[in-house]
Amino acid sequence: MNDPEIRALLYPLLAGGVRIDELPTGTTRADVVHITEHFMHGYEVKGDGDTLQRVANQLRCYGEVYDFVTFIVTAKHLPKLLPLLPAWVGVLVASAEGLHPHRAAGYNATVERAPLARLLLLEEVKQFLLARGLTGVSTLRSREVSNFLRTTQLVPLSSLAQYVRERLIARLPERLLMRAERKAERERLPPRRKKVRPKAKKKKPAGRKKARAA
Repeated sequence: MNDPEIRALLYPLLAGGVRIDELPTGTTRADVVHITEHFMHGYEVKGDGDTLQRVANQLRCYGEVYDFVTFIVTAKHLPKLLPLLPAWVGVLVASAEGLHPHRAAGYNATVERAPLARLLLLEEVKQFLLARGLTGVSTLRSREVSNFLRTTQLVPLSSLAQYVRERLIARLPERLLMRAERKAERERLPPRRKKVRPKAKKKKPAGRKKARAA
């Protein structure tokens, strides 16, 4: 099974809230993120043609921001994947018959404020901090905001997480509109012509030199 086939099985199972495909998360992108008023659940899809080389980095990035994390894999990946995952990460096995739970995702207790805030635009984070009465943040750069969130005790994780969920949900219509506009633009453009390379000229076999008369 490939990635699109597995996603088609997943989408009907995501009840309530919204789903976002390819959400930038740390140094990677989460394949599918299910966001509701109460939680964010990140899904990573591994089809038959995928490898497990990026699992460690994906797990680190997802673990910093999502309340629940689930890997969806085909049976061929299961034996090698399980030793790479902590017990709280859920696992679904994809087959032509559907998605079968290997184990349910548990609550992730490793979410951090700074990586969570980086799911949003810098100005959105500043608005959140200003609304909490934290003056002087409007001139901070991205790295300075991250350092502040990493060390402060003035910003409860639960409040920030709720704000992030609300902003991502509110932004979805705009994201879908931009995606539709990009698709329409691609359809208006003429199809690219494949460059035809000129055929290499065949070299004529070198003729034998006539022997000179003595």
